[in-house]
Amino acid sequence: MNFDALIQTIALAAIPVLFAITLHEAAHGYAARHFGDMTAYAQGRISLNPLRHIDPIGTILLPLLTLFVGGILFGWAKPVPVNFSALRHPKKDMLWVALAGPAANLVMALFWGAMFKVALSMPGSYFAEPLLGMAQFGVTINAILLVLNLLPLPPLDGGRVAISLLPHRQSFQLAKMEPYGMVILIVLAVVPVGGQPILSWILSPLVSSFIRMIETIF
Repeated sequence: MNFDALIQTIALAAIPVLFAITLHEAAHGYAARHFGDMTAYAQGRISLNPLRHIDPIGTILLPLLTLFVGGILFGWAKPVPVNFSALRHPKKDMLWVALAGPAANLVMALFWGAMFKVALSMPGSYFAEPLLGMAQFGVTINAILLVLNLLPLPPLDGGRVAISLLPHRQSFQLAKMEPYGMVILIVLAVVPVGGQPILSWILSPLVSSFIRMIETIF
């Protein structure tokens, strides 16, 4: 990708990527407060201000790198602190706190799908083309984050959901994987199979199916 194309891509992707990553984390904080944990609230992390959630590597450097090399676009924000033992019903409430982030991505994907339709409805408008580009990035990044975070691997949200739903013995065994979860994820993201990382093999068909669903709706 040449420099001019990269700058244009960054300009279109910046807002959708920033809000997809940061509102995901803010949603966890809102849900945690609702179910009794005030940790995120006390640290000022229940906020729609992206600056409170930005991680220099995960929110800025990694998305830029994936845009530049043409890989699957993803990243992360600073995780919102959640003290699960402070929830009123820790094992049960963990499910809803975990699902809050992917639910935020679902809402944002629907929003950008609607914006795509709006852009198509005003051909010739000065705003139509950039809005189409932003909407495409918005649907894609939210689809990726939703699917990625629902993988049943702690500390991803899907891992938390599995821990909440499994019987105590099995959930305890799964929870013990959490210190190694990010290492496993990184390995899946870099080890290639058939010319692309294992993580891409896992995510691509699921992300494509989700995007088709959004296209069908709008």
